[in-house]
Amino acid sequence: MIINSQNTRNRIAYAVFLLVIVVSGYFLENLYYLQLLTFIGINTLLALALNMLMGYAGQISLGHAAFYGIGAYGTAILTVHCHFSPWLALPAAIAVAMAVAYIVGIPTLKLSGYYLGMGTLGFGMIIHILFREWSSITGGASGFIGIPPLELGPVSFASGRNYFFLVWGCVLISFIACQRIIDSRIGRALRAIHDGENAAAAVGVNTRALKLQVFVLSAAISALAGFLYAHLVFFISPGTFSFIASIRMVTMVVIGGMASVWGALLGASLLTLLPEWLHAFSEFEMVVYGLILMLVMIFLPRGLFRGLLDIYERTLKKNTH
Repeated sequence: MIINSQNTRNRIAYAVFLLVIVVSGYFLENLYYLQLLTFIGINTLLALALNMLMGYAGQISLGHAAFYGIGAYGTAILTVHCHFSPWLALPAAIAVAMAVAYIVGIPTLKLSGYYLGMGTLGFGMIIHILFREWSSITGGASGFIGIPPLELGPVSFASGRNYFFLVWGCVLISFIACQRIIDSRIGRALRAIHDGENAAAAVGVNTRALKLQVFVLSAAISALAGFLYAHLVFFISPGTFSFIASIRMVTMVVIGGMASVWGALLGASLLTLLPEWLHAFSEFEMVVYGLILMLVMIFLPRGLFRGLLDIYERTLKKNTH
């Protein structure tokens, strides 16, 4: 009964989410707002990817912007230098990101806690240096130009509305796929690892394999976000995929709420809109992020999404009594 009730709530939530996407896409005429919402969608994919790793498996990553960059540079190199179709470059870029995650994850995920954070931080810095220094392929610090727009037959995704639907369609599919994993036997095993890796191993959970699998899945979703970003802006540079980008992704997850699919959406929305609201404080961007992160951790340790749900439930109980 509880499972059926949860499934019903999930279906209603996704139906409402789909309705909001359709209504926003069709009735919003301002191209600036459409593009802003498109960036929120891309950041939601990044937050969802890291949330699967941090929120559900309890594995810290401070270098996840590397996979974001692999997706972006992968499609840029294949479409510009190798003249691939972007739709063929997409699975290739994701496959490269997954392969790199697998190779890096085998030794790195043997670490835990701060050591794992430092290991992933080092990996992210190496990839960032590669983007910056391999100028003959990546364009170096000057950036990579000439990335083609996406087209599918007569449909061009260069327009704001079409790209909006493309990005949010990917978000919706990723949400549903991740939710199915979370609700499955694998999801329960991941939560067991999060709560206590040794205890999970003691009851027969293959912790090493599951951690590696979720790391590879997280890299794939991040690479998808990189692909969408590259073909939206047509120009990429190493700074977009730096250590600061990884910290911003972690902040999205923590603020929105770890172990929450909808928390990823909330965290990504706030962190995307925040610079738009704080133009006057652009020089102190990281200070503002740090302050918000501290306040959330102190007053809403489970994140904004779960914190707001708790407040709503407490208010509902008071009103019923």
